[in-house]
Amino acid sequence: MQASDTDLIFSNKKSKIKDFAFDAQVVEVFPDMISRSVPGYNTIIDTIGRLSQQYVTDNSQVYDLGCSLGAATIAMRKGITAKNCNIIGIDSSSAMVERCKMHVSAFKGETPVEIIEENILNIEINNASMVVLNFTLQFIAPEQRQLLLNKIAKGLNPGGLLLLSEKIAHPDQVCNELLIDLHHDFKRANGYSELEIAQKRTALENVMLTDNLDTHLNRLKLAGFNHNAPWFQCFNFFSLIAIK
Repeated sequence: MQASDTDLIFSNKKSKIKDFAFDAQVVEVFPDMISRSVPGYNTIIDTIGRLSQQYVTDNSQVYDLGCSLGAATIAMRKGITAKNCNIIGIDSSSAMVERCKMHVSAFKGETPVEIIEENILNIEINNASMVVLNFTLQFIAPEQRQLLLNKIAKGLNPGGLLLLSEKIAHPDQVCNELLIDLHHDFKRANGYSELEIAQKRTALENVMLTDNLDTHLNRLKLAGFNHNAPWFQCFNFFSLIAIK
């Protein structure tokens, strides 16, 4: 990895820390940031690919909501064996969308892919066999989260799958602090300094608002998903499957 691709965004002390944004600066270092910050990320991406092989059906749509640089989109493109279906990736960051299109075009596949710059709240979900929300819902306003899940459930075909990955707050304060400490140890082991950890946490405070696991499961039930379960956990990072 070239030095310019290394995440050094919070390495110098800042007099004022702005709210975190998925801007051009973040796009340049995003792969490094994700690999060093999100435990189990590669496992989740690989599993998304395997699930797409199982759940994506002929003549259907697949959605990657908050597609960022296209890791989940590319994994599904590699995994899908169904015929006459297409993947729609959506992200509200113009910098992310521009780079995502480049990444997707570099990985050829039989399944067509369309990358769209748009707020996912404005997107209609139709004839879907699989939808991915991979660390996306936590950046949506809390009052909008149930509405989004309702829309996804409505647009999924019977037997369709939603994969939802989130950083989660534990309702027990002692356990929550322990999980946070373990996550910070993970980041330290990956080369982040105390200053970087502290400044990024401040930048995310008003942007990434986490829920507890029960809140997620209750939302999924309310949305109409009949079968819901966490399938992955590492520290305070979870991934859930929800089947209509």
